[in-house]
Amino acid sequence: MVIDCHVHVQGNWGTPDDRMGYLLEYADRLGIDRLCVSLGTSRDHEPDMDTIRESNDMVWEALEQHDRYIGFCYLNPCYLQGSLDEIERCIADGPFTGIKLWVAMLCDQPNLDPICERAAELGAPILQHTWMKITGNLPFESTPYHVASLARRHPDVDFILGHTGGNWEMGYRIVADIPNVYCEVAGGDPELGQTEMGVALCGADRIVYGSDAPGRSFASQIAKVRGADIADDDKAKILGGNMQRVLGL
Repeated sequence: MVIDCHVHVQGNWGTPDDRMGYLLEYADRLGIDRLCVSLGTSRDHEPDMDTIRESNDMVWEALEQHDRYIGFCYLNPCYLQGSLDEIERCIADGPFTGIKLWVAMLCDQPNLDPICERAAELGAPILQHTWMKITGNLPFESTPYHVASLARRHPDVDFILGHTGGNWEMGYRIVADIPNVYCEVAGGDPELGQTEMGVALCGADRIVYGSDAPGRSFASQIAKVRGADIADDDKAKILGGNMQRVLGL
């Protein structure tokens, strides 16, 4: 099984079924079986809870229409009680499996602790967007350093290091000694050596494939794994085996 751990809701054209079915047609070309989907069509950096709920409702529609999607519940930790309520609605009482965090708050802040505690109880992994930009990050955009701090506080939660910080050569090194952090190859250009370095520093059991589609193509991102100079068994782990374990499939 090939599992793409990082996919977003397709844009605002057509019906939800049109948008998300169209995305699956492209996944089929690359042999991608399951897709973890999160975030609606809003790109508000500080979304209110109405926007958060609307975003998760878009994902919920995709889950009801296509059984190949796996839902990740989008949260804004600035609204702690609202986030905890949304975890109950979408994960505890709904069809979602994981949690997605973006740029509303640095992820090492105290508001994240109750969210992580509930995630641990539910066995829900947390996908946290990270980047390290030479031009400067967004005001509350987390880096691998922030994820490392949070993951050490919550060793019973599985964290997916979104984009491995963009600068993956640094990202791998920052979390190499933290066993509950999985490094993701999603987003960015398909650079030579990205997957090989992850396997060398963190081990094949802690690297996961993702695309960040539709913002990035499935082909350019999965090529990072299929074209890597690593063992076939390691490719199988990265392309799906590791996420099967994380998601409890």
